[in-house]
Amino acid sequence: MRRIALSVATSSLVLSLAGCGVLGATGDAGDATPTKGDDLTVGLLLPEKANTRYDRFDHPIFERKVAELTENRGKVEYANADADAARQRTQLQQMVDNGVDAIVLDAVDAKAIAGGVQKAKDAGIPVIAYDRLAEGPIDAYISFDNELVGEVQGRTLLEALGSGVSASDRIVMMNGSPTDPNAGQFKQGALDELEGQVTVAESYDTKDWKPENAEANMTAAIKEIGADNIAGVLAANDGMAGGVIKALEAAGVTELPPITGQDAELVAVQRILTGDQFMSVYKSYPQEAEAAAEMAVARVQGKDIQFDALTRDRVDSPTHQDIPSQLVTVVALTAENIEDTVVADGIYPVSDICTAEYEEACAAAGLS
Repeated sequence: MRRIALSVATSSLVLSLAGCGVLGATGDAGDATPTKGDDLTVGLLLPEKANTRYDRFDHPIFERKVAELTENRGKVEYANADADAARQRTQLQQMVDNGVDAIVLDAVDAKAIAGGVQKAKDAGIPVIAYDRLAEGPIDAYISFDNELVGEVQGRTLLEALGSGVSASDRIVMMNGSPTDPNAGQFKQGALDELEGQVTVAESYDTKDWKPENAEANMTAAIKEIGADNIAGVLAANDGMAGGVIKALEAAGVTELPPITGQDAELVAVQRILTGDQFMSVYKSYPQEAEAAAEMAVARVQGKDIQFDALTRDRVDSPTHQDIPSQLVTVVALTAENIEDTVVADGIYPVSDICTAEYEEACAAAGLS
């Protein structure tokens, strides 16, 4: 499922050219969507609220980009499923009934949503899978390089364990939801780095990515392994890392082992500064959300050259092959590069990170 046709540098160049209007030409393609003007409506379906990125970043960034691309004439119809797959199917059907011009879909359950994707296709509405590769006849896919996310987590965890790490060191893997195809890719990428280097003593697929489920899983792992015998924890995202930390602290652990995460949530950035969490994976939400908006608008307006330039990668889903895609690179976020990543990109101002509780840690990291 991981076949990258072009480098990330090329994808970034395409985005820059598109933003400058260089790729605004309209081409001909056998299945081109009929051209529409700026008075379009794009449906945006996001999967959950437990991860703060969706409502805080993805939705508003996407909405602003659609407005920019359509001279403020385009609209975004937005719905968040709050981790409920049945609710998301209803939301998608409502958008089909409302006659939106395109749908950008981040699936709660990639398999369960396939029937809804087919209904949209039957209604002539293109569907772009966002962040998670939905099944069914999607027109395109944009996400981060998910196996690379896991590789970065695994590699950074090994670095945290130090030069003395051995295959006898035991770690816990707190993987994501089994209904999210990304979770399996994160896991595989991590295992590619970890296998033969450490022992995965316990591994959990965490329902709905929920921190409370991760906390319960970690409590079980501590009981099975013993808190003092856990060298590190590969937590697939920041919310679950928080649950892992709660379980360790409840077990009386005062010196936490290195713990990974993903998504660069504000609380995770602060935990990294204090040393409670070793790292997160920073993903450029503006790049992903803006590119998704460009893809949707280009598809609706029949700008096939621009659409093709934005989707030069190819991936396979369990139901379809050679899906036009864009895969975006990621960065390991540690205490050393907070200023160069989330601060430099305007995700969080220093004032949000360095509240009174974290002033000392910020000073030590050179944040001011």
